[in-house]
Amino acid sequence: MNTLFLLLALLGTAAWITSTATLRMKALERRSERLERRLGLLLDHFGIEEPEPAGLDEVRALARDGRTVDAIRVYRRVTGAGLAEAKQAVEALTDV
Repeated sequence: MNTLFLLLALLGTAAWITSTATLRMKALERRSERLERRLGLLLDHFGIEEPEPAGLDEVRALARDGRTVDAIRVYRRVTGAGLAEAKQAVEALTDV
């Protein structure tokens, strides 16, 4: 009986910690999105464009040659983007 109570207490604690961490992560994501939106507005207001990362010429060349997977890999290395973002960016380069 003692073991069962201890096990239930541990499970409850783990669930509480998980839900607390999840809520905190969601709050941080919302804050990050707000900050990015504000930064975008500031950059637009002052007419500042983000410089293109070095290495995109290689990505364009790979995409032009039909080597999409390699282009995505290089884009991710150059920009630090995630897989989905890199795929969309490379596809946009090939559509142009």
